[in-house]
Amino acid sequence: MSKLARFQSAVSTAKPAGMRVIEVYSPKLNRRLQCFGESAFEQWIRLEVDPTVESYCERPICLNLTDGELRVDFWVRQNGREMFLVIDDGYQASAPRVGDVGLEVRIIAPAELAATRMWVSNWQRMLPVITSCRGSISSPIQHSIMRFVTGPTQLSRIEQEFVTGDPTPVRAALFHLLHAGKLQAPQLHAEELSFLTTICPAEVSP
Repeated sequence: MSKLARFQSAVSTAKPAGMRVIEVYSPKLNRRLQCFGESAFEQWIRLEVDPTVESYCERPICLNLTDGELRVDFWVRQNGREMFLVIDDGYQASAPRVGDVGLEVRIIAPAELAATRMWVSNWQRMLPVITSCRGSISSPIQHSIMRFVTGPTQLSRIEQEFVTGDPTPVRAALFHLLHAGKLQAPQLHAEELSFLTTICPAEVSP
């Protein structure tokens, strides 16, 4: 990341009683982090795999508001714009910007997370492949895949072209390209990842 993140680590807060702690690794941040609960885990995946998200931090701050304390779930910098995310369908921001840092608060409702569950589920399978191979993802393979995918291409066709033994290195390279936004797979929003999944070149902004 070329620009230093405003928040770089979680504040020390007690885990809510009965809430599951999910340990994850972020290829984007190059560090491990903890998600408190399934909703935070799902939102983490959405941030991690969105190429427009430049940086983020889990539980960056607790804000003291007139009606009590607000624990922010994520700070996000996206397309040069910063905001706080709060996963709560009951909280209503009393002002568009809060706290001394003056950042916008965006509420993530459970319905929004539910609408992206297939996308999240697919990336839940793909991110571990990137993580396990992060030190050995081949740039030449990535360049070759980019040259090969000039139009909609099924995953099976890509593997047929490049896999010579263990498919994991090729899949890691392909998933890394999807993670970086250099290739796209819109089908993953609605269907499970499979050999029939179509991979497309990234759309070029005008």
